[in-house]
Amino acid sequence: MKPSVSVLAVLLGLVFLCSPAWANDKDSVERRPKSPSYELGRKAVEGKDFKSSLAHLTNAAQETPDDADVHNLLGYSYRKVGQFDKAMEHYGLALKLDRNHRGAHEYVGELYLETNRLAEAEQQLQALSKACPWFGKCDERDDLKAAIEKYKAAKK
Repeated sequence: MKPSVSVLAVLLGLVFLCSPAWANDKDSVERRPKSPSYELGRKAVEGKDFKSSLAHLTNAAQETPDDADVHNLLGYSYRKVGQFDKAMEHYGLALKLDRNHRGAHEYVGELYLETNRLAEAEQQLQALSKACPWFGKCDERDDLKAAIEKYKAAKK
């Protein structure tokens, strides 16, 4: 007995709705309101003013210590000012709070490349392959993959 097309369509729909990759299609930025300090920090990051972003995002981390996005941007800002240990600490917190945080996986992978740890960067790429949707575009995965390819080409 063959299942009907409508039964298959319902089952396929349930798979997409229940899939963890779809639940994490966007970072939690769109899922909960952000503090004013976070927004100021995010704008400072966009303007490449990482010293200001650190001040604002440190305040945001005190206001919302369980926000993975705050820790991810803190890690990014620390990395951009060359404080790799602090960057790793905050990426770790972001991933502890949200193990599928695509931005944190991408950025920690980039940090691994900056510190000549290719194998660990490739592990982050594998994690992104699991965290991203089955099909379609995934900027974080694509960006880290490109960074790894560029790193390998430079080492030849």
